[in-house]
Amino acid sequence: MTALADLTPGTWTIDESHTTVGFTARHLMVAKVRGRFGKVSGSAEIAEQPLESTVTAAIDLASIDTGDAGRDEHLRSADFFDVEHNPTMTFTSTGIKEDGDDYRLFGDLTIKGVTRPVELELEFDGVSGDPWGGTRAGFTATGEVNRKDWGLEWNVPLEGGGVLVGDKIKLTLDVELVKA
Repeated sequence: MTALADLTPGTWTIDESHTTVGFTARHLMVAKVRGRFGKVSGSAEIAEQPLESTVTAAIDLASIDTGDAGRDEHLRSADFFDVEHNPTMTFTSTGIKEDGDDYRLFGDLTIKGVTRPVELELEFDGVSGDPWGGTRAGFTATGEVNRKDWGLEWNVPLEGGGVLVGDKIKLTLDVELVKA
């Protein structure tokens, strides 16, 4: 296992084919629906002091995939992401701090023109050379947001109480970076 200090300073880009931006939402108050965004880009600027590093990412909202084409189209519509007018969700870090053996990543998440602060639990998964002469690093980030904080308010009340879609959205990001 490698330490965060093993990250060499400089630009590290997100490897889209080895990165997953996933989420989980409650459905009918009894089940969970999982989804992911297939297109993500961005980079980390690793500083001499790794806790002073910065991260930026852009997620193509049209790339949403929940395993149900009809649901995905609804999520792309004006009821939710309105990808016609807001095609991208962005994240810009504002700080990193140690938290036991792991870290906390703070940043600004922008969806539909609304920017709100978020806090993610961050685990450093290591750094390693790859078979092509490059260097890669992995991170896992998790957190929870309330979709209504970004104006994602569409819902249907249920006869027995509750709603069709829960407000809390759990985020799970598995990110692989490549040293530029």
